[in-house]
Amino acid sequence: MGIYNLTTVTEFILMGISDLPEVRYSLFVVIAMIYQVTLVGNGAILLAIGTETKLQTPMYYFLANLSLVDIFCPSATVPKMLKNLLTEKKNISFVGCVLQLFFLVGFVGTEVFLLALMAYDRYVVICFPLRYTLIMTKGRCVLLTAGTWVAGFLNSLLHTVFTFRLSFCKSNHVNQYYCDIPPVVALSCSSTYVAEMLTLVVGGTLGISAFLITCISYVYIISTILKIRSAEGKRKAFSTCASHLLVVCLFYGTAIFTYIRPPSSHHSPARDRLISMLYGVITPMLNPIIYSLRNTEVKGALRRVLCQHTCL
Repeated sequence: MGIYNLTTVTEFILMGISDLPEVRYSLFVVIAMIYQVTLVGNGAILLAIGTETKLQTPMYYFLANLSLVDIFCPSATVPKMLKNLLTEKKNISFVGCVLQLFFLVGFVGTEVFLLALMAYDRYVVICFPLRYTLIMTKGRCVLLTAGTWVAGFLNSLLHTVFTFRLSFCKSNHVNQYYCDIPPVVALSCSSTYVAEMLTLVVGGTLGISAFLITCISYVYIISTILKIRSAEGKRKAFSTCASHLLVVCLFYGTAIFTYIRPPSSHHSPARDRLISMLYGVITPMLNPIIYSLRNTEVKGALRRVLCQHTCL
């Protein structure tokens, strides 16, 4: 079917939370607290990296960008989610839904590429320590990081255009807490084949490519670590990438389940909402905790920053 009746739906109804009226105030408190912890945790990482000269290296430059993504990604969905929990209305305008989906998918895509870039950085520092400063120059780091943001949002623009060029005339009830590709595409009364295949092929190809870069980097990293003779040397080498490996497992375990599959396949809406809550709200909160607990340099920088502010 062609493009038509795009003005039939002027707003969408977010149904993800409306079926839980008895616990909506409790959910509001829990989600608000998680969001605050996310902002404070990632903000603290940014503050520590920005003020501590020892942390102004490529690895922490990439970590700072990851913290930015972890601030922006939930900020695209959580404020609207909190507002809907406090009001009877669960609506979001058509334009608001477009923007929410665009920024959400853009930030998720950026994080996928950024995690692969961070894995490559760990590969270079462990496998080529003497050439690290020559390979990961400041200019190259800036270009690589800018590329992750550009690629993430170009991918998002493609998905957003092909999602909202569909006709929405049979329903406007989005079975999710926010506007995302699978639940929005499911509302279309025109052919969704192109949009579904775009999500599966383009999203899957980019996601799997980034995942393979991450996996191949860690194969070489682990191979190099095993060749180190001293136990202390192995421990130090592994500690430099343990935090990143935990974040990768947490992110891919939830994001791939949500996106790398046909939206029309049989699945549980309640389970989908839980998974999306994990990667969209919980993961950005856990990332700074993982990095601050597993990284002595970050912990030391945070202590010094907190001490300075407390003394002042």
